[in-house]
Amino acid sequence: MAVEASVAAFREQYRREEISGRYYGWLHLAFTSLVCIGVVVLCALKVNQPSALEWLTVPVVFIYANLVEYLGHRGPMHHPVRGLRLLYKRHSKQHHRFFTHEAMTFDSSDDFKAVLFPPVMIIFFIGGFGVPMWLLLHYLASDNVAWLAVATGIAYYLNYEWLHFAYHCDPQSRVGRIPGVQALRGLHLKHHDPRLMTRYNFNITYPIGDWIFRTAADS
Repeated sequence: MAVEASVAAFREQYRREEISGRYYGWLHLAFTSLVCIGVVVLCALKVNQPSALEWLTVPVVFIYANLVEYLGHRGPMHHPVRGLRLLYKRHSKQHHRFFTHEAMTFDSSDDFKAVLFPPVMIIFFIGGFGVPMWLLLHYLASDNVAWLAVATGIAYYLNYEWLHFAYHCDPQSRVGRIPGVQALRGLHLKHHDPRLMTRYNFNITYPIGDWIFRTAADS
């Protein structure tokens, strides 16, 4: 299906202004993936015979991360907030104009930049989220809880990036045909309808927050 003229024009503008000749989409994806996997493996190796109570860290952090994803997306990513306007610009003013419900797929690997968080974001996430969380939980709970929490948080971040990437691949590609991706992509597709994007389907990954806050819309 041909991309409508306004979307095609914005894509060309975005590529000229935001994507340098030194950008490599596959390298971007690989960097994010390898750094996250490395941190998760390191944390997992540090866990030592966790108790059943300590294992509860994983679902608790998972739900917490899902709600942070939901609230961050529904809030500053769709509404300008002082100090967070760059998020609003990158998401509402760029991502949603680059991809609409009628033009969801990448044209080339250069377009990965319009979906993936900047590589520096994972470094910020580890330093600004992972380290303070580890220190706090190490002090308040135990080493196992601290390592499990950081591992779950970083794994969730990577899960977010991989799923969001998959939604913007060709739905008939190998990635697009991974079991479960089509159903989640349908929810995200509805969110990319300009008429609905500020009201429904704010979870990028799993619609837990959308179910809780009643903003889920069927694909």
